[in-house]
Amino acid sequence: MTPDQPQLDARASTTGPDPAPTLRGAWLALAGLSAVFLIEMLDNSILNVALPTIGRELHASTTALQWVTGAYAVVFGGLMLVFGAIADRFGRRRIMLVGLVLLGAASLATGFVTTADHLIWVRAAMGVAAAMTTPGSMALAFRLFDTEDLRVRALTLISTAGLVGLAIGPTVGGLALAVAPWQVLLLVNVPIAAFAFVGIRLGIAADLAAELHHDPIDIIGAVLGTATIVLALVTPTLYVDEGSGSWVPWTGAGATVALAIAFVVRERSARAPLLDLRLLALPLVSSGLAYKAAAGLAVAGLGYLVTLQLQFAWGWPPALAALGMLPQVVVLLAGGRFVGPVVQRLGLGRAAWISAAAVVVGLAVFALFGNLGYGGVLVALVLVAAGMRVVGVVAGTNVLRGLPASRTSMGAALVDTSSELATAIGIAITGTILAALFTGSIADTTWSAAQTVQFQTAVTVAGLSLTFLAAVLVGIGFARASAGTAGLT
Repeated sequence: MTPDQPQLDARASTTGPDPAPTLRGAWLALAGLSAVFLIEMLDNSILNVALPTIGRELHASTTALQWVTGAYAVVFGGLMLVFGAIADRFGRRRIMLVGLVLLGAASLATGFVTTADHLIWVRAAMGVAAAMTTPGSMALAFRLFDTEDLRVRALTLISTAGLVGLAIGPTVGGLALAVAPWQVLLLVNVPIAAFAFVGIRLGIAADLAAELHHDPIDIIGAVLGTATIVLALVTPTLYVDEGSGSWVPWTGAGATVALAIAFVVRERSARAPLLDLRLLALPLVSSGLAYKAAAGLAVAGLGYLVTLQLQFAWGWPPALAALGMLPQVVVLLAGGRFVGPVVQRLGLGRAAWISAAAVVVGLAVFALFGNLGYGGVLVALVLVAAGMRVVGVVAGTNVLRGLPASRTSMGAALVDTSSELATAIGIAITGTILAALFTGSIADTTWSAAQTVQFQTAVTVAGLSLTFLAAVLVGIGFARASAGTAGLT
């Protein structure tokens, strides 16, 4: 197969079983898929507000509490590619249904947790379930429809449900803790998972054998790929926790690079690789992943920097800082209705690079003007949120339509993995620069005049560094998309 062949296959066979003519015609399936994404976003946000309570009740150390949230993220990010490959071989719907059962069982196990270690294992099991279900939600939504317009609208609807969960998670969690034990925050997954199971089981037909990938799974590649991603997600936290002067994070970075090289060598030589690296060379795939990574890098860096700016530099209390971030939440939630019209007016290609560029510009605005007052922060939050709302949908759509039908779960997993890795890198770069340029503890209640200057310098340097890297990724995405367009003329 030539590098161009998968794209030709994708054009020949992009419709799955029983494509729906309207969103309403697939309401049950979309409700189930939206519930899957809602769970993922809730699990990412709702538990954070309960960490002090969990620490007291389970006598957990600071490190243990870090892993209560970190175990989910690391396992989730590390296994997405593996389960993407499994779903492409054994059925996206089947793997998603099994994942929902596992999620329900793990959530029920929360009621029996008595130690922090038990909770960490429960969270890791939830991460496995998320890796089984999340990539499939995009792949199955893409398969439900046979036109770009309906696919974009479906992915917008599903992502909106997830953003609602991300936005309301901390608030709902805080209110629930006032009247119920913390375990309720995870037990709520059970009825949502059951609803998703019914919607997907009844609303989506089983995968066609012709649209599945029948090569054996590359076990060695799966181990190397998973280890690479896990280390890539853990190492950035080492730079933040240990500092760039410690040997620990540099050892982690070296091991990550070594494993990544071993993975590439394995995938290039394997008869049936876990990830066919030729697929990454396809213009729509490489451009979509570059845009998604640029957005993930910018969003993670901006969220981290703005939080520090508002609370540490300006002394805003947490409640006021939350209100300061509210414009971003409003744009993310309300912007869903504009994604479809924007794509119809500009086309998927132009919508992708313009929205990704808006994210980069927003980050640059914060780096250059955020220290002058809240006005600069507000503009940055709005630009980044508006760009992210569009690029989050169109980049994923471009990746999936650039792949053959038998690789859509792997494509969705690549999209999610690129975003997860970019998020980790964004936070690592920001934390490392702050640690290098700011002397003393950033959490001290009072700063000297010199520390204030150091902080502002660090924020500017970190913001501009992230802006540069995100701009490079957008440039790569634009170049690859242009190459694909030129190849079709």
